[in-house]
Amino acid sequence: MFESWYSLAIGGSLFLGMLLLIELGRMAGRRRAQQEGAGTRAGLGAIDAAVLSLLGLLVAFSFSGAAARFDARRHLAIDETNAIGTAWLRLDVLPADSRTDLREMFRQYLDARLRVARAMPDLQAAHKELRHCADLQDVIWKRSVAACSQSESPSTGMLLLPALNQMFDIASTRTGVAYIHPPMIIFVMLFLLALASGLLAGYGMSGARNRSWIHVFGLAAAVAAAVFVIVDLEYPRAGVIRLESSDHLLEDLRQTMEPTP
Repeated sequence: MFESWYSLAIGGSLFLGMLLLIELGRMAGRRRAQQEGAGTRAGLGAIDAAVLSLLGLLVAFSFSGAAARFDARRHLAIDETNAIGTAWLRLDVLPADSRTDLREMFRQYLDARLRVARAMPDLQAAHKELRHCADLQDVIWKRSVAACSQSESPSTGMLLLPALNQMFDIASTRTGVAYIHPPMIIFVMLFLLALASGLLAGYGMSGARNRSWIHVFGLAAAVAAAVFVIVDLEYPRAGVIRLESSDHLLEDLRQTMEPTP
């Protein structure tokens, strides 16, 4: 389970780890220079540039993928709001005696969908609410089919049932997309490559008599911040970056479902 503090812990540990590796690299470079002379760093710039370029490439691809998945989750929240709103309006085509019960089931269903989002990152509680949503979907579908069969108009089922099907499909899609993440080896590789870059950067700075703290802290902070944002975008229900703005759409829709006095 991805807890809310994991992204901060990952970013903070990477920042401290890079500071340590930069210092170790600098110490190793100065020791080798004392033993073999100042020419020991000749030709190493190409290797440093290749490793840093690989790190930049991996960060860029990871950030791009995380941002794309974050946007997809936001758009799916909008699509689900529209799908539920459309199905809610199409309940008007049903006979009046069937309409009241189904509207109450819709309210319960939307409340359950909102509880799924609020339960995160507690996966156990979220799975419990997802099972409740599935049970409500089954009841809504069966009652809607029965109500459509009692309607005198054959177009009743053609209007309502596809809207219900879309509403349920989008809910399943949102659940599936929430579990789509890069393989863990990508994050491990990104973390280790960042540490290796810190080691090489420290080795490259060993020729200077004094440390450039601006460059040391700047490199560690920039890489750690980038990894922190990537992880936060991948798990928007758990970190600092959240999806509450999209959930407000469902909350606003829920308010419109209240019966008029």
